[in-house]
Amino acid sequence: MTDKKIALITGGNRGLGFETAKQLGEKGIYVVVGARQLKDAQSAAAKLKELEIQSDGLELDVKVRSQHSAAAQYLKDRFGKLDILVNNAGIMLEGEPLLAAQNPSPVLSVRESDLRETMETNFFSTFFLVKELVPLLMKSEAGRIVNVSSFLGSLTLQSDPKFHAYSVKTFAYNTSKLALNSLTVHLAYELRNTAIKVNAADPGWVQTRMGSKAAPMSVQEGSKTSVQLATLPKDGPSGGFFHLGEALPW
Repeated sequence: MTDKKIALITGGNRGLGFETAKQLGEKGIYVVVGARQLKDAQSAAAKLKELEIQSDGLELDVKVRSQHSAAAQYLKDRFGKLDILVNNAGIMLEGEPLLAAQNPSPVLSVRESDLRETMETNFFSTFFLVKELVPLLMKSEAGRIVNVSSFLGSLTLQSDPKFHAYSVKTFAYNTSKLALNSLTVHLAYELRNTAIKVNAADPGWVQTRMGSKAAPMSVQEGSKTSVQLATLPKDGPSGGFFHLGEALPW
């Protein structure tokens, strides 16, 4: 048990997830790093401990439902609550954004397996994990759920020819983030009379395996939005979509 705030970050062993864990840990938050492989989670936790950040590594493949319940039991037994859930784990199977922008027919050519796997990982798994963990978040004095989305999930921006990423029509990925945004709105409404705030974060185009080296933002900058939303004050927003403090259109 600990008096510190407890944060669980899915896909927290590398990239944006690891940096988000690091930045939260630097704020004195006890971070639990979730990863598909236990060894990767434990390795990430060890790196954080070297930085004097209290952390645990937890095997959590978001697509495996039994691991959702196992994670909930672990958090309940070890901490008795959960204060912050950052749904960071996600995939893009349609290639790097710049290459995907050159695909002349991404909707009609998308593979069914890619569409189903992307939706399962980025949306359905997040929904079922949230459903499993809300009871623990209800035990927090200031529960926070951060759904890591993308500006590619904004219908307003994606339908605007003047938008800088207008041509990036990665159908499976964009649709999964659109669904995640819908979850954010509906969940925030359902939890409106509780201490839990639910928001969607757009990290921006970040230099990760998914974003590629061509991206203009570092992981340090890209993680700031999730950290901001994970540590919102009592009078902070809920049910919004943000990038570095700026509200984005749905």
